[in-house]
Amino acid sequence: MTEEQQKNMTRWRLILGSDSKALSGASMGERESIMDAALAAIYDDTSGSGNTGSKGSKSAGLGNSAPKLAKWLTDVRTFFPQDVVSVIQSDAIERKGLTKLLFEPETLKNIKPDISMVSTLMALKGQIPEKSKDTARQLVREVVNEIMKRLEQDLRRAVTGALNKKQHSPVSNFSATDWKRTINRNLKNYDRDTRRLIPEKFYFFERSQKQKSWTVILDIDQSGSMADSIIYSSVMGSIFASMPALDTHVVAFDTEITDLTELCRNDPVDMLFGVQLGGGTDINKSVSYCLELITNPRKTMFILISDLYEGGVRKGLLRRLSEMHEDGVKVITLLALSDAGKPDYDVNLAKEISKLGIACFACTPDRLPDLVAAAIKGDDLTVFDRKDKV
Repeated sequence: MTEEQQKNMTRWRLILGSDSKALSGASMGERESIMDAALAAIYDDTSGSGNTGSKGSKSAGLGNSAPKLAKWLTDVRTFFPQDVVSVIQSDAIERKGLTKLLFEPETLKNIKPDISMVSTLMALKGQIPEKSKDTARQLVREVVNEIMKRLEQDLRRAVTGALNKKQHSPVSNFSATDWKRTINRNLKNYDRDTRRLIPEKFYFFERSQKQKSWTVILDIDQSGSMADSIIYSSVMGSIFASMPALDTHVVAFDTEITDLTELCRNDPVDMLFGVQLGGGTDINKSVSYCLELITNPRKTMFILISDLYEGGVRKGLLRRLSEMHEDGVKVITLLALSDAGKPDYDVNLAKEISKLGIACFACTPDRLPDLVAAAIKGDDLTVFDRKDKV
């Protein structure tokens, strides 16, 4: 057997597990043995004493010991690529019922912070013991900071560019004179005899706006399936709230409504821990609340982030969204705001909303700045991205 064939056999042995008798002769070194044990703990259907809550499945024996789980997490992070680590961690929770063990501080310290882990902690935040709360918040903060780095610069640039289409104003206003630009553009007119600069043209800054230019309202569905979207939305809301030109409101809903504006303005991590994942859905009730926040429809952007599985009054929802749209509000329905593929959503309700002339599609975070800029500039959002259009 050649070296390449041996490597391939070892890879297949790791993929298929110890039950693969045909590959029982595969040679594995120390590294491969550790990887095999880490995978077996989650994926091998062998007998053991480590079942901590999965339905009728047998565990390979991670056991109830937090230190043992911490070692397993360390092995996973050491020997597998980052994208694979996220999958294995998620499967560990789903297959082996390891949720409660995630609340041990020594375990949390070894977890790779990612969207999936944040979603889990959000859903079970009421069960996190006092001793683990600080560690859990730190994990969430790492993910939030990473998303912030990814979105903030482009989102700020997009909004600023859309609001300030012209850097300079033709209106004469001495107090708003751009002296640096005026001098540089008129240097050719310097009179050496009189030692004076004789400007042919003055340049002026636009007058700074004392009031908010736009109102942005994020209306976020708290149902469990929207967890990833909630995380991205909290960061988006925090960025919007920090921009002086925007008057930002963040609302979360299930069958009840929670105004998270202040929490989001101060700290998106606080907002995430203020979200209640799960429960019913009354979109109509939430949209009705958000209508009260609108003072200037033509300078308002309303972003509904929901899978549209409405438990409230569908006709009332459609009527209110139609009224918003007809009044001049830039209404956007995001079926998801995440890196994932096409979302699970109520297709029929999405089509009804689209018939109103309201943009209705999923959006990945990297497209968000372009979407927001297009809305502010007054572009037709129903053709913003036809491949994602319902």
